[in-house]
Parts: sequence; structure tokens; C-alpha cells
Amino acid sequence: MTIKLIAIDIDDTLLNSKGELLPSTITAVKEARDQGIKVVLCTGRPLAGAQQYLDALGLTGDDQYVITYNGAVIESIAGRIVAKHLVDNAHYRQLTAFGKEHHVPFNVLDADSTIYTADRDVNWVTVVQAWENQAGLLIRDPDDLPADFQIAKGLFVGEGPQLDAVEAQVKATFDQDLYVVRAATNFLELMHAGVNKGQAVQDLAAVLKLQPDEVMALGDEQNDLPMFAFAGTAVAMGNGSDIAKAHANHVTATNDADGVAAAIRQWALLEGDCKNYPNTY
Repeated sequence: MTIKLIAIDIDDTLLNSKGELLPSTITAVKEARDQGIKVVLCTGRPLAGAQQYLDALGLTGDDQYVITYNGAVIESIAGRIVAKHLVDNAHYRQLTAFGKEHHVPFNVLDADSTIYTADRDVNWVTVVQAWENQAGLLIRDPDDLPADFQIAKGLFVGEGPQLDAVEAQVKATFDQDLYVVRAATNFLELMHAGVNKGQAVQDLAAVLKLQPDEVMALGDEQNDLPMFAFAGTAVAMGNGSDIAKAHANHVTATNDADGVAAAIRQWALLEGDCKNYPNTY
């Protein structure tokens, strides 16, 4: 079937290794948009961290959509909420306590893109995260916040080996109640149990009355696997993890070598064998 929705991860997929949009990506996305294809950025970032790329790609208005916080919030770019699934205050407190007990840096994002941490010695990953997402960074203990304070997602952050050492315990402690995913080397993320990128893309597709075969997904990491499972056409980046490639239908070029544009042109715009990188995993 014809592709009518393209879900694209941002970091290390839409953006190159310098965190920039390639001109080829901008052109291909705009051509897809002009042909009536919905191009939906599907990211672990909050909206504030995606807005500059939505603007650069010419994605605006109430009939275009964005998925943020790994699927916790689906909204139109004009701000109309399609779905929102937040983590309650009790789990926020439990996560903060776990971080302190195990000496693992921890922060949370609320639904308004603000980052909160109870860590007085703020980890460098949290600082970079706040800068990349153009988000505020507030140091607050749970008792400093309203009793009904909810979060869009929580993040254990730091060096890879530090997160490797606690990942199994985090999953054993929380994955009965929350969605736990190692989104990248420096991020171990937790969201509402009903949240993942695949469920969000599925929910948006249902609103738009689209079938899985009309959806293409592009990504590079473990948090992209749920949308790979839903989409009829799943494309991993050439720079993606082995596990992402293993779960994709196709592997395109890297994020530094026009991989997004090549995928859009070949499998959505159907411009022929412009650059075929078959999945050999």
C-alpha cells in the first residue's frame, strides 16, 4: 500500500552526528509533506526539544502531528492533545528514592518540557539534556512539588557502565508498573506502562484511519523497536544499533550520508532504487 505516514526518530536518525538537519532531509520531508504524507517526529524529547526541527521542516498547523516523550504525548503541532499518559506522583517519588539510594543521577520531565532533578550535584548528561531540549532545569525534591505532580518520563542518566550496572535492577523493580527502555548509552528511561513509540504511532494511525501497511518508521535504537513492530515498513539507520537493524525490514544509509532522504525517496516517494541498503541482519 502507499505510505501515508512517516514516523521519524530525531536523535541519530533525523539529525546527523553533529545534531544538524541535512539539506537532503529537509528537501525529502517537504516533498513528502507536499504529496500529502504525514511526517511525524517521534522522539523521546519534549516538544520544546523538537520545535526547532518541526519549524525547519515546515511542519505546522492542526493537521500535522508530533509524538514526544517516547509516546507519552501525542499532539497536533498547533497544540491540540490527541493523547497524554503521565506517571503518577507515587512512582515519581519511588524513582527519585531509587536514584538516591543507588547513587545514580536521575531527572524527570513534566508535560511542559521542564526538567526537574533532586540531585544537588547535577550530572553533565542532565545539563546537556536541558540545553538540547531548550528546557528549564529546576532542582527540587518531591516534597517541594504539589502532591499531584505527575511526570511524562523519568531518566536515570550517566556514563554507560554506570547504567549497565543498575539496568537489570531498575527493570526488576519497576517494569511491572512502568515502561522501561534503554533509549541510548547514557539514558535509561521510564514512562507510563501504556506508553511506547509503537503504541503512539498506532493510536495516531487509528485517528487518521490508516493501516500499518500505510506507515513507515525510521529509527536507530531500542526505543524505536515498538514502532518498527507496528509499521508495515520499518527502516533502521546505517548508524543504528545491531538490535534496531535486526528488527527492521530495511537498513538505509547513515545519518551522515543522507539515510533519511534515501529511505523517504525509495519507500515513500517510490522514486525507484535510489539507494537500496537491504537488511542483511
